[in-house]
Amino acid sequence: MESSKLFFSFFYCCFLLSSGYICIQASPLNHHHRRQKHEISDGSLRPKKLFVFGDSYADTGNIRKSLGNSWNEPYGSTFPGKPAGRFSDGRILTDYIAKFLEVKSPLAYEWMEMGGKKLRNGLNFAYGGSGVFNTIGDLLPNMSTQIGFYDKLVHDSVYTKSDLKSSLVLVCLSGNDYGAFLAEGGTMQGLQTFIPRVVNQLGVNLKRLQQLGATKVAVTLLQPLGCLPRSTVDTTFRRCNTTQNLAVSYHNLLLQQIVAKLNNQSKSSTFFIIDLYSSFTTVLNEKRDYLGNLRFDTPLKPCCVGTDGYVCGSVDEKGAKMYTVCSDPKSAFFWDLAHPTEAGWHAIYTTFKSTLEQAFKFY
Repeated sequence: MESSKLFFSFFYCCFLLSSGYICIQASPLNHHHRRQKHEISDGSLRPKKLFVFGDSYADTGNIRKSLGNSWNEPYGSTFPGKPAGRFSDGRILTDYIAKFLEVKSPLAYEWMEMGGKKLRNGLNFAYGGSGVFNTIGDLLPNMSTQIGFYDKLVHDSVYTKSDLKSSLVLVCLSGNDYGAFLAEGGTMQGLQTFIPRVVNQLGVNLKRLQQLGATKVAVTLLQPLGCLPRSTVDTTFRRCNTTQNLAVSYHNLLLQQIVAKLNNQSKSSTFFIIDLYSSFTTVLNEKRDYLGNLRFDTPLKPCCVGTDGYVCGSVDEKGAKMYTVCSDPKSAFFWDLAHPTEAGWHAIYTTFKSTLEQAFKFY
């Protein structure tokens, strides 16, 4: 049972609070068809903005510097060359979806006062470590609160309902609710009834986005948690935990049913799935990107590993680095105990790019 509780222990990133570290781990599209840059096959316009809600798989800098290890070296070493709030060495899921849309990656909400013209690309409301419910009290805005931030911006005339209508909305939930549930004394038996609560609340959030004007919403399935380094360390990063991945499949099944129900109710195709579960397993099994250029020889082993009980990005009381980094992050699929490298995210992106093309009917 204790090993089962480790199932969700990876979810959180590490935050530096006054009491010390608390682990809460939580190619542009090629066009050959003669159309305008933002035109798609049915003559309508492709999304010109990207709005993002979720957690560390999508956060590009909302976590305050005083809290997130994503603001510590060696995070951001590949891109932009220094820590910038991304939970990776470089670009993440949000960046690659923006790349597909041929827009700049949206500014993090916490930095919007510096935005100016950058706000026309959309806005990123995702916070690392967050969930659909509160994960560590009210330190992090849950997804309902994140959507509330957007709603207030509409009320304040920063954006209009038509802005969301002409945008792609990315909703990314990576499992922090489950980690918080178990950390607060929940059991694996209780988790079986908690998973539907999480998915149902996610469904409520999706419906709210539609009511606010969203016409295209990409919803990520949960990644194979049993394959993350936090879960595979006991096997020297060689084998995924199939029991853990079965629980993930339950979450994903319920979420697919919710998405289908919402589309049926609105008689639309507003919501579509980005299957991160299949994307992760495809890349991990093939060990290379779709062109065969990148090879992840030990795909379950992270590039950045903490030492003596520390985590990636940690320093001791004397400021000494308490982690090691691999010589070439491009050769690693995982960056730390829970998050892919830029190379890993690129490989993942290549596997679901066709889903985006289908959703927008690009030639």
